[in-house]
Amino acid sequence: MSAAPPRVLTVAGSDSGGGAGIQADLKTMLALGVHGMSVITAVTAQNSLGVQGAWELPAEAVRAQYRSVVDDIGVQAVKTGMLSSAALVETVADLLAATDAPVVVDPVGVSKHGDALLAAEALESVRTRLLPVATVATPNLDEVAQLTGVRVEDEDGMRRAAEAILAHGPRWALIKGGHLAGSASPEAADLLTDGTREHWLRTPRLDNRHTHGTGCTLASALASGLAKGLTVPEAAVSAKEYVTGAIGAGFALGAGIGPVDHGWRWRTG
Repeated sequence: MSAAPPRVLTVAGSDSGGGAGIQADLKTMLALGVHGMSVITAVTAQNSLGVQGAWELPAEAVRAQYRSVVDDIGVQAVKTGMLSSAALVETVADLLAATDAPVVVDPVGVSKHGDALLAAEALESVRTRLLPVATVATPNLDEVAQLTGVRVEDEDGMRRAAEAILAHGPRWALIKGGHLAGSASPEAADLLTDGTREHWLRTPRLDNRHTHGTGCTLASALASGLAKGLTVPEAAVSAKEYVTGAIGAGFALGAGIGPVDHGWRWRTG
């Protein structure tokens, strides 16, 4: 009988199209050799064109799922995604604060198609309750603007964004620069910092529009690395390499934006 692999729990919404959310998280975890478990916070009707509907689960259902997994199976890392209301943010923050495992917070605000996934009244709860329990927070530039008001136009702006995110309490901030407006750079640069150490993660900027699920995938890959015992910088480098390959192999699906390919290593290896 084989030993159990490291265990990672995702607390996020379901994407019925399979490209992002819980589905992307579990695919990433399988690809990276950890055992993925899930707490579903919301169900969405979603495809390559956008989000057609979303239904949030009650806080007691989210709490029961979390306790069921953590109290029996245990976790080596937790990743959070779509938490659409202040009640859910606060419920999950309380659960995370009592869990002895690294936490990756992906502060999901909008979908790839621009659909709002976080109520405006929940922003303060993310700032004051969720970010302080994060080992790493992984906002993109739109989410940085939502949470801090900092609008990033260049790499110096990413440093200011990181400072603003770190001021809310996470130990590390990973600022994702893939959405840098008008960037002519051949590189996609992300900034990882704890306020003292600075790590720039640079990979070639890929010409592929099929990028649905990149944020979920990166955060889940980072959590998987932490569960394996990697340091935060080591896990971030590994996650960036994995998601870059997944973006490069992203494929058309439906009439809109297709997903990244979570199984790219199997198909190219």
